[in-house]
Amino acid sequence: MRVSDALALIRERLAIVAEAETVSAREALGRILAADVAAPLSLPPFDNSAVDGYAFRFADLGKSPLPVAARVPAGKAVAEIPPGSAARIFTGAPLPRGADTVAMQEETSLDGDAVRLPATIGRGANCRRAGEDVARGSLALPAGRRLGPRDLALASALGVGDLPVRRRLRVGVFSTGDEVTATGDGLAPAGIHDANGPMLSALLARWGALPRALGILRDDASSLRTRLAEAATRYDLIVTSGGVSVGEEDHVRAAVDEAGGITLWRLAIKPGRPLAFGEVGGTPFLGLPGNPGAAYVTAVAVLLPVLRFLSGGTEEPALPLVRSGFALTKRLGRREYLRVCLHQGADGLSEARPAPGGALTGLAASDGLAELGEEIEAIRPGDLLPFRAHPLG
Repeated sequence: MRVSDALALIRERLAIVAEAETVSAREALGRILAADVAAPLSLPPFDNSAVDGYAFRFADLGKSPLPVAARVPAGKAVAEIPPGSAARIFTGAPLPRGADTVAMQEETSLDGDAVRLPATIGRGANCRRAGEDVARGSLALPAGRRLGPRDLALASALGVGDLPVRRRLRVGVFSTGDEVTATGDGLAPAGIHDANGPMLSALLARWGALPRALGILRDDASSLRTRLAEAATRYDLIVTSGGVSVGEEDHVRAAVDEAGGITLWRLAIKPGRPLAFGEVGGTPFLGLPGNPGAAYVTAVAVLLPVLRFLSGGTEEPALPLVRSGFALTKRLGRREYLRVCLHQGADGLSEARPAPGGALTGLAASDGLAELGEEIEAIRPGDLLPFRAHPLG
């Protein structure tokens, strides 16, 4: 199944976790807004000057020089200036009643107590009108928006100190496999340390969820069913890595199928084809591949949208584009993600090149993932590619 089709199907099957809470704007970074926020006041709240200069009536321009009748710093107000006069004004200060134009101080000169204005200036120049940014009562922030620093700046400027947000999703995280050992424990001769559990928990936390590491599911069908059923009663989403392929010891998919059902299995994606989505006792389940590189890619491509769907979030903005610094052929109809590093090209622009190293060393060395869409068969140097930067800590 194509990734876009899989995400559409998943979205149909998920119910939004509708519980909300109110938090201060200082604590709302990265949270999903649970309700529209209307502007309680206009921004700017009053007509004001955009520059340091002189405010005057445009009709008096031909009478220049104009006597300076007032001085208006930011935070102060002058009710009105007489016709035929000007006011010394500073950035952000309210326009006196009657004044409708501001001349920048660099374009003026003083003649005693009068100011000479530029011969050519448009009516309303250098003025910011009340409500031109946001009008009182209008929609300032829509529900479903993931709140970023710019959104919090807007809310704070409007005097909105508290915001309604979706509660954080509780996500249970399992690794799977008899060969997998928790980091810090003794390693068996044929064992490997668990890379996926810490990685997925870190990504979930970075994406605003509340992850809980639930340990390692061993390759035992009965134990798998019991532990998955227990997790289903406590979490909004269960995420596993490994155990959903076609091997005789891959028991997770069968356990989920018995406990609730598998909705989809296997994607047209590289890396990460063995991926399962379903439910356990009514709780959504997402089974990612065991390979750490594939687990990371499918977390970015599928798990992140699942979190957004469950929280009632709106669509994320389009990815930025980077220039390809490599050539590559790929299979038509399959979405591929390539670990890339960004370098400065000869013309000074950034270009992406494949990251050196293997699944984990290449992931660690890379700056992000270049997304190669299903419709692409070949990449040439200079092509523009969607780029997803790795989330920071």
